[in-house]
Amino acid sequence: MTEQTASMELQEIFPDERFPNVVVALDGTVVATWGAKNLVVRRSEDGGATWGPTIDVGDGIHAGGTTVDEGTGDILFFGHPEHPPKDSSMAPRTIYRSSDSGRTWAGEEAVFEKDGNGHVPSLHFSEVGITLRQGEHARRLLRPARVYVEGAGYNMAVFSDDHGRTWRPSTPFPVDGTGEGCVAELEDGRIYYSSRQHRFSEGEALRHERLHAWSHDGGATWTDPAHSSLPDGPAYRGEEGRGANYNGHFGMAAGLTRVPVADRDILLYSNADEPTHERQRLTVWASFDGGASWPVKRLVDEGPSAYSSLAAGRAGTPTEDWIFVQYEERGGGGRVARFNLPWLLAGEATGDGEVPTDL
Repeated sequence: MTEQTASMELQEIFPDERFPNVVVALDGTVVATWGAKNLVVRRSEDGGATWGPTIDVGDGIHAGGTTVDEGTGDILFFGHPEHPPKDSSMAPRTIYRSSDSGRTWAGEEAVFEKDGNGHVPSLHFSEVGITLRQGEHARRLLRPARVYVEGAGYNMAVFSDDHGRTWRPSTPFPVDGTGEGCVAELEDGRIYYSSRQHRFSEGEALRHERLHAWSHDGGATWTDPAHSSLPDGPAYRGEEGRGANYNGHFGMAAGLTRVPVADRDILLYSNADEPTHERQRLTVWASFDGGASWPVKRLVDEGPSAYSSLAAGRAGTPTEDWIFVQYEERGGGGRVARFNLPWLLAGEATGDGEVPTDL
């Protein structure tokens, strides 16, 4: 890694609504997708220093999973007409495709196949999708998805081997009551799935630690679920079973990305670092061993803050060495912070592992 001066900058880019996803196009354009009622985009061509005007894309609610197809350069932006869907098997799933780094968008319908339980996956909400780079499934598009059923429902993923025209379902994430997931591919081809858990079965401990699981087959199946040291949103669980908004609705959607450093599996994770029930104190954690430990964290915003999304810059573009976190202000509206790894490394030790000395 080249020597850098620690740096962090914060900007407000959306005045209202919610649901963030941020990606970096192949040419280095930063593309922030957004919307609870209106699907909109803002773009930065100078590495996040300045942002162009808001681009109207369509109506409906952001369905998460914004994906850069690294095989074609296209960006896919997903939308649902409403949430939760009245009939998840029939709810339209519209994909808006951009072939010019987010300047223009065209809607299209794609095929989403039923999972092994007979459900068509729903898409709202999740962290961004990814293009796989390793092994026999290289260039596969993979994004988190979920199934709404009576009771708990479950997280999962959908994947496409035809550039987003047809999407096949994975097996369920191996814990019920989950949703709003994140995925990242490691250098050895394993895929790390980080999941919110928003509901618990009767008698189950109301844990606040984040769940994760693994795929060894390009996102088709998920195994080895476990809790990490990371928080799944605000930590408060209380004997009365109150979640972040006092209705037993626990956890919070998070950001996850892999930093492109050769021969290292550096993962970043964003969520609230908050002991009460309040959605505030957005923080970023770093792992240097592919999610086994998370030894350092740094506060981004101590105020009200909720759902977040992370993206790492691309070499040879204005985004090189920058990391972007787009997130909700709880009063409405969205911000984006850009920072570099030295800024994060100057944060607080968590006690969960050690930061490498040779970064």
